[in-house]
Amino acid sequence: MSRAARLIDPTTKHTAGPFPRQQQTPPGTTDAMAPTPDHGEESYRGSAKLLGRRALITGGDSGIGRAVAIAFAREGADVAIGYLESEQADAEETARWIEEAGRMALLLPGDLRSETHCEELVERVRSTFGGIDLLVLNAAHQRDRGGIDEIPTGDFETVMRVNLFAPVFLARAAVPHLPAGASIIATTSIQGFDPSSRLVDYAMTKAALVAFTKALAEELGPRGIRVNAVAPGPIWTPLIPATGWPDKLPEFGKNTPLGRAGQPAELAGAYVYLASEDASYVSGAILPVTGGRGL
Repeated sequence: MSRAARLIDPTTKHTAGPFPRQQQTPPGTTDAMAPTPDHGEESYRGSAKLLGRRALITGGDSGIGRAVAIAFAREGADVAIGYLESEQADAEETARWIEEAGRMALLLPGDLRSETHCEELVERVRSTFGGIDLLVLNAAHQRDRGGIDEIPTGDFETVMRVNLFAPVFLARAAVPHLPAGASIIATTSIQGFDPSSRLVDYAMTKAALVAFTKALAEELGPRGIRVNAVAPGPIWTPLIPATGWPDKLPEFGKNTPLGRAGQPAELAGAYVYLASEDASYVSGAILPVTGGRGL
């Protein structure tokens, strides 16, 4: 008789903090974080759920994107990751894990604010992997806002272009080449449902991605292409120390029923599920991974 899996208390599975005060210049890097996030490097075990698939993950160098890239590779997918040139070291580390899983890694640095770059990302994946069937729209930018009268126009435009324009540019370029059975997964946020005034522009974009997901699912469903989203709660990624709120970090994640922030590794299974045949009848869904906070 097989031994039963050990029950693990989710309130103590990962550190409950407090996270030390720290601050980074956007977009932030993994090696400067304390503590180092868990991306599933030592824990994720694949079972061939995505064998032979070809994925593009934006923001795949670190945080949630790295966790998804590792999981997809261990499930059998070749993985391309989009990232900023300043994140090269993080991207190379993610590529190492992808290749260690025996899959092909494709590094695609550049600025997602550029429509041309987004189009080139899709074309590079198609030409290198021979096609594309998984598109994960994950990259995002956020900053702490003191008030609506304090939002710099240039940074507001960055939030809109990275969080909203880029997903549209990427989907527009990819959809004509997606076969039946392909999957698009967006990263929205609990902020799209329960917005913070200090993240007003970020929250606006995440709410818009919910509408984008549902509308695109309706459009592409008849073609056999599923579109879903994951809505993370407070997750310990480089985005957090680069947001500009060092004094808030000791309490980060403590407002969840589980009493702590999540780790990127705790998101990976949600993306694998939505990408796999296990979710063959799931489209237009928003899957919350929020530590118990409701959408």
